[in-house]
Amino acid sequence: MSNPQKTIVVTGASSGFGRDTAERFAGAGWRVFAGIRGARSKHAQATVDLEQLGVRVVDLEITDQASVDRAAAEILAAGPVDVLVNNAGAAYFGIVEAFTPETIQRQFDVNVFGQMRVSRAFLPGMRERRSGLVIYVTSVVGRYTFPFGGVYASSKWALEALAESSSYELAPLGVDVAIVQPAAYETNIGNSRVGADDEQRLNGYSAVTPLAANIFSALSNSTQGRDSREVADVIFTIAEQPAGTRALRTPVPGEPAITAINAAVSPIQRQVLENLGLGELVPKVAAGV
Repeated sequence: MSNPQKTIVVTGASSGFGRDTAERFAGAGWRVFAGIRGARSKHAQATVDLEQLGVRVVDLEITDQASVDRAAAEILAAGPVDVLVNNAGAAYFGIVEAFTPETIQRQFDVNVFGQMRVSRAFLPGMRERRSGLVIYVTSVVGRYTFPFGGVYASSKWALEALAESSSYELAPLGVDVAIVQPAAYETNIGNSRVGADDEQRLNGYSAVTPLAANIFSALSNSTQGRDSREVADVIFTIAEQPAGTRALRTPVPGEPAITAINAAVSPIQRQVLENLGLGELVPKVAAGV
């Protein structure tokens, strides 16, 4: 049974995986802090709903350092954090060249820099206690990509690299890092996709852009029969596992493509570490397939 004194912080908790995760842990007796952008305005109803479940909602805009600092101070004033779930994200899809650099930067500010801001806010306490778990919610496209998905996928590839690298650095200090790789699910992130913003550049791809409909149709079809709460269940399982026994990567569900990629890359990565004289940092558990 879960220890009711354990504390978890979940970002991007107004809907989707984040909200599912907050509800899952609250139902199991954890003390839950849900980070929500516009908690008392845009997402006021989500705030009310979660607070009725005993979740403590904090206003958190991960692209704003001052907001992260305020939220972290409020949370840490209540005690140490055992688990941090970096879930907040956004999805930008379209022709890569047709995105202005400023728009690509906004994608990375949410999906990469925002995650690092939040992690930096809570890692010092975990390191000092030599105990803690940071979970990054990435995507299956953090390991492969396809046309029209380059901007989004590249942000997830970057997050995967940062998360894995930090996992080696934090393990000797008693802090675990886990990466959860969801496939396509019917969540709000899909309903709020951001497209390319340079119409002139986009016009040069008239022979290609109609193919985007094929991808979005395939992604929509793949969500059939999937329940986004599966991701929350996986996150809960990882959090309940003993420290030092958690797999680095867990795809949800275990699609053949992502499973094969994880399985193929894992031994190569282990060999790279050993070749660099870092064998002592090689995980003692499987990387996850």
